[in-house]
Amino acid sequence: MSEPASLLFVIGLFAAMTYALVRVSELLGPLRNPSTGDDALKTLSDTINERLPQTQCGQCGYAGCRPYAEAIAAGEAINKCPPGGKDTIADLAILLNQQAVPLDPVHGQESERKIAYIREHECIGCTKCIQACPVDAILGASKRMHTVIVSECTGCDLCVDPCPVDCIEMRPVPQTHQDWTWPKPGTPTRVIWPDQTAKIGVGAKQ
Repeated sequence: MSEPASLLFVIGLFAAMTYALVRVSELLGPLRNPSTGDDALKTLSDTINERLPQTQCGQCGYAGCRPYAEAIAAGEAINKCPPGGKDTIADLAILLNQQAVPLDPVHGQESERKIAYIREHECIGCTKCIQACPVDAILGASKRMHTVIVSECTGCDLCVDPCPVDCIEMRPVPQTHQDWTWPKPGTPTRVIWPDQTAKIGVGAKQ
């Protein structure tokens, strides 16, 4: 092969390889730096989502904890989660370097954690609660008694309203040795005894 022919061959090969690389890039999309742009936003939303209570109740105005986490990562307020309450707000404030603010009352009030309870003898097996449950924590079938899988229930309250016979109620989560804590000590108060001698008592009422 002559020198000019060899040169043309090399140029043609280079052009073919360049074209192939361009096509592959178009098919796979542009490469992204994982520390910037959409990937960085996704990483932040993942971290935020881990700090949310995962009740999937929708009280924040979003379809679940994940969509709310993504909204917070994009600038949404951190005080719209009643199940998480002040502890979650404080946690998110530290994570995002923001000031902790009170829970927005528009979205509800913070309360003790509850789980759904079905009065099974009243259940007609309509399956409406099963369809409403975002975490598949209700077991049952059409025209058969339903029951709540306690370990899976997040206390979202979404199953209560759809029930046509009003046989679902929310009950406080029973306290166990795993989440029990010592009660706070009583506040020292001044007690006047019959002999008018002032003494100090703990937890006594005046």
